[in-house]
Amino acid sequence: MPPKISTQQRRARLAVRHHLAAPAATVEDAVAGVVALHATDPATVHLSACARLAAPAIASVEQALYEDRTLLRLLGMRRTVFVTGLDTAALVQAGCSADIEVKQRKLLEQHLGQQGHPENVPEPAKWLRDVEASVEAALRARGSATAQQLSEDEPRLRQQLLMAAGKPYEAIGNVTSRVLFLLAAGGRIARGRPRGSWISSQYVWHPLDSWVPGLPAWDAEEARAELARRWLRAYGPAPASDLRWWTGWTAGQTKKALAVVKPVEVDLDGVPGLLLADDLEPVPPSPPWVAFLPALDPTAMGWQERDWYLGAHRPALFDRSGNVGPTIWLDGRVVGGWAQRASGEIAFRLLEDVGSEASVLVEAEADRCAGWYGEVRAVPRFRTPLERELTA
Repeated sequence: MPPKISTQQRRARLAVRHHLAAPAATVEDAVAGVVALHATDPATVHLSACARLAAPAIASVEQALYEDRTLLRLLGMRRTVFVTGLDTAALVQAGCSADIEVKQRKLLEQHLGQQGHPENVPEPAKWLRDVEASVEAALRARGSATAQQLSEDEPRLRQQLLMAAGKPYEAIGNVTSRVLFLLAAGGRIARGRPRGSWISSQYVWHPLDSWVPGLPAWDAEEARAELARRWLRAYGPAPASDLRWWTGWTAGQTKKALAVVKPVEVDLDGVPGLLLADDLEPVPPSPPWVAFLPALDPTAMGWQERDWYLGAHRPALFDRSGNVGPTIWLDGRVVGGWAQRASGEIAFRLLEDVGSEASVLVEAEADRCAGWYGEVRAVPRFRTPLERELTA
C-alpha cells in the first residue's frame, strides 16, 4: 500500500519550504522556495518576497531584480507572468513559454488576416515576422525602450484589430502588446525595471541576451521534467492534476515529465498523490506561526485542489476568475483575510475562531506588515469580496 501523508504533514512542509515558518535570508532563497512568484500584479512580487524574508525590504527585491539580475520576470505557466531565479527561468522558457508562443502566434496571425482594422493584413505570417525583426532591431539599437518608443520606431506596431465585431464588448486596439508578448514568450526580449515605483507595470524592455546573458537552453522535455521535480520538492505531495494545472501542460506532457522524475505514489487522505522518491522523511512541525500573504501569492495559488488548507473560505477570499486575495495563514492553513486601507492601516478579519494565543500572533503580524509597507499603498489588481469589505 502507498505510504500515507497526513494533511498536517503537508502543512508542515509548506511552512518550512515556502519560508513562512522559517524566513529566508535572501530574496533568491525566498523565490526558490516557491519555485516562482506570481507577477501579473507587480506588487505581488515584492509583497510575496518580503513576507518570506527575515529582514523584509522592497530595496532588496529591486536589487535582485534590476541590479544583480539574479531574478527574471517572464511569461510562463498558464500564460501568466512570473518572477523566478535564472536557472528556473530557463526551464520555464523551454518547458512552458515556447509552447505558448507557438499557440499565440497562430492566433495573432489569424486575427491579422481576418480582423484587421480598417482592413486585413495580407500574408499575416510574413508581416508578423518582418515586424518582429524590425522591433527587435530597434530595441537593440536603443539598448532599452518602452512600448511607446518601439511603436515610434516601428509604426506597424500600431496596426489595429477589430475584436468581437457586433458584440456589446466590441473593441479596436493596437497589436503592440501582442507583438511584444510573442517576442517575450519566444525568449527574445525581457521586462526590465518599470517606469515609476515597484507597483507599476509599465516596463522598459531589453534584449534578453543583454539583460541576462548566458541563460542556458534546455530541451523542452528535459526542462519539463526538471520543472516537475522542483515543483514536487516545493509543493509535494500533491496529485498529478495539481502539477498539470500549475504548469498549464497537456496531460501527455505531464505524464512524460513524471515518467522521467519517477515520483512515489502516496495516499493523501484517500486521494492519490505524488512525492519525490528521496523526500519521504516527515518534516517536523514548526512552532506556531502566522503569515499575511498578498493577493496572488504562490502558496495560496500553488495547488488546484485547495480544501486541505483553504477550508470553507473560498467565497470570501477568491474572485470569480479564481484569483486569490490577501490571506492570513496560521500553521499551514488559511484562517482569514486582510487589506491595506488608504490610511496605511492593515485591516483584517479572522474567518474562524483561532484562540487567544493565535490571535495575539495575528495582531503582531499585522503590525509588522504595516511597518515595512511604509508610505506605499498597493491595491490588488484583482479585488476579492473580503478585501473590498475591509477597505470600504
